[in-house]
Order: sequence, then C-alpha cells, then structure tokens
Amino acid sequence: MKPLLEQLLRAGPVITDGAWGTQIQNLGLEPGSCPDGWNLENPEAIERVARSYLDAGSRIILTNTFGASRVMLERHGLSQKAAAINRAGAEISRKAAAGKAHVFGSMGPSGKMLFTGEINEDGLIDAFREQAQSLAEGGAQGIVIETMSELSEAVIALRAARETGLPVIVSMVYDSGKEYDRTMMGTTPAQAAIKLEQEGADVIGANCGMGAEFFLPVCTALRATTKLPLWIKPNAGLPEMEGGKVVYHTNAATFAMHAERIVSAGAQFIGGCCGTSPDFIRELARSIKQ
Repeated sequence: MKPLLEQLLRAGPVITDGAWGTQIQNLGLEPGSCPDGWNLENPEAIERVARSYLDAGSRIILTNTFGASRVMLERHGLSQKAAAINRAGAEISRKAAAGKAHVFGSMGPSGKMLFTGEINEDGLIDAFREQAQSLAEGGAQGIVIETMSELSEAVIALRAARETGLPVIVSMVYDSGKEYDRTMMGTTPAQAAIKLEQEGADVIGANCGMGAEFFLPVCTALRATTKLPLWIKPNAGLPEMEGGKVVYHTNAATFAMHAERIVSAGAQFIGGCCGTSPDFIRELARSIKQ
C-alpha cells in the first residue's frame, strides 16, 4: 500500500468530500456551462467550494476537474486548455486545503464509448495521460478515476494515472440490473474488483448512480472480493425533477445513517456524490467520529 494511504487509514475511516457541480452552480455557474473552465475564469469560487468541504471535515478534497479531459472539454471548445485547467484545479484545491487535508485529482469518464467505436484506446489513453500528469504537476497527491460505467475505459484511465506514481483510486457506477448492482455495461462489483486489482489500482470503489441505501450490497460484494481499501461516495438519494430542476430528498442525517452501515461493511473512504453538500459531510464526519 502507498505510504500516503497507510497514513490516512491509520486514524480509521477517511471522510472525503461531497458534490461539486451543484455547489458551483449555487455560486453562479449557468446550466450547460463548463464547470471545469472556472478553474481559470473564476478560481476564487472554486476555492470557496473546496474550503467549504475542508471546514465540514473532509480529510480528502477532490479537484474541480471531473470533466477536464481534452475529450470532454471539446464540447466547450476548451480542449487546448486541458493541461492548464487540470493544473489550476489541483493548485486551487491545494491552496484551499492549506495542508489540513489531502488533495486528490478527479478524473471522470470521457463521455465516449470504446465499444461503439466513438473513440479508440490510443486517443483515450493520451487524453487521460495528459490529465493525470497535469493534475500531478499542479500538486495533486492522488488520482481518483470516478463515475466509470465502462470497465475497459476505467482500466485505460488507471494505466495512464499510474504513470504519475501517485496513489490511484478507481470508482465505478453501479446503477443497473434488478438489484442496481451492475454497471450500465453489466459488470458486477466482483468482476470490476478482480480486474482493477490485477491492473494495479490502489483503492477501488463505487460512487454516484444511486442513493446511499443502495450501496450496502455493492460495498459488501467488493469487500468479499478484494482486500484493497474501498472508496464509497453515494448520491443523496434518487433524483427527482421538480419545476424543471433536479431535487434530492434525502437529508444529511439519513445519508449519514446509511453511510455508517456502509463503513461497517468495509468502506474505508466515505463521502458523497450528487446532491450532497458540506452539510452532508459535516453530519457524516460527526456520525463516523461518534
């Protein structure tokens, strides 16, 4: 295990952060605009989000770079700024953390599917390599490959991220099948765990897709398959459309209750994804501490 991970886990379950997109929108990002671009255009706002999670009790804060591969940035005309956006994302979170929390760089999916031929492996690994290297240059202390539905894409991102020498976490989305325990491509937690461990992931896990109440079986299946540390970040329940807006009805206390059970099932890194906020992380930190 990488020394940084050993250090973090020594004190028990590690509280990570919550959602970024909704927090940035609350600060004025227009729907459909590129949140990653704000690393260059409005760094003060991004720093406020990062600091809000530090103040809430996060021991790991991510970077505002989930959609910052050159492939994803193409849709906003920002692909040529991919390296700068990722470096800035890491620098902003490091500044906000102020040595009180660790910063891991976020890498999300490319938005294109390998199995349909929308993108090839060479193009994908080049994009992920650029992103991972830029995050490392900006001061990221680890890489989190998150919200992955296609295992082959996750593996390519993992191979690119491992070149940095930093700890690499790979987190899949399980939101399909009768029990919501499959990825969109039909991959089970056990299948993903075996493959990702073979490929050298330092930590594996699950995030997004479903509310915390659906994550216990997924966490249990991962724990039964691997001895690697587990990273879990559920949504704040299932989203609903109200007045043209996405709304999550799970409150912080209910989320924390489910998160406690997930930790008891073997999760060692715990935080929140869509719909969560610093209030969720604050409640989670209080609950886990007790």
